[in-house]
Amino acid sequence: MTVTWEELGWEQVAVGVGRRRLPGWDCTVGLVVGTGAVLLIDAGSCLAEGTRLRAEAERLAGRRVTHLALTHPHFDHVFGAAAFAGAEVFAAVGAESVFARERAELHADAVRNGLDEAAATEAVDALVRPRHLVSGEWTLDMGGGRQVLLANVGPGHTAHDLAVLVPGSPEAVFCGDLVEESGEPQAGPDAVPSHWPAALDRLLALGGADARYVPGHGAVVDAAFVRAQRDALTARFGVSP
Repeated sequence: MTVTWEELGWEQVAVGVGRRRLPGWDCTVGLVVGTGAVLLIDAGSCLAEGTRLRAEAERLAGRRVTHLALTHPHFDHVFGAAAFAGAEVFAAVGAESVFARERAELHADAVRNGLDEAAATEAVDALVRPRHLVSGEWTLDMGGGRQVLLANVGPGHTAHDLAVLVPGSPEAVFCGDLVEESGEPQAGPDAVPSHWPAALDRLLALGGADARYVPGHGAVVDAAFVRAQRDALTARFGVSP
């Protein structure tokens, strides 16, 4: 039986493109359905959440998830990745070193922010290192004439920020936590504030004035919101325009 995006708690952003706001940390995941491939953008905060997301995504797409793009290496976006066995995993170059060398820090951050310790341990033990590392731009052929662009637009929120552009009408740009709508952008110890406004300029150049911008947390926004957030970050961190 065919199921709609809304019936499973997803919001359709464009034709064949949707996103879901997850409970807990209000983290956003995205889904892009092509005739030959299915891309999930971010994987949730634990293996159980990743498993639920995979089931929902594959029900919506009618076939398995073939590709997974991780926007940045924070627990609420990557800890569900091991639930996507067989998927081709993409991330910005450098993210693999975080997964390999900073597992204790990822675990501590997850527990500090409220993830159950056993769930955090399970996720860290199974953490999937990305196979494909994006240093500039990478085009995915989704089939049926649909292509998706993965762009390393950081550093900014982290040193390893990956954005996903889905051409169409409208175009959709999945921003990760470079853009947040439900609160002030979070700048932790791994943020690179001096480069963050420039990363937002690159997002705006990718999507253009009429795109829909999907933040890592919060509601879908427009280009004017992204420009305003860029200006606020410039002022907040004393970055020269």
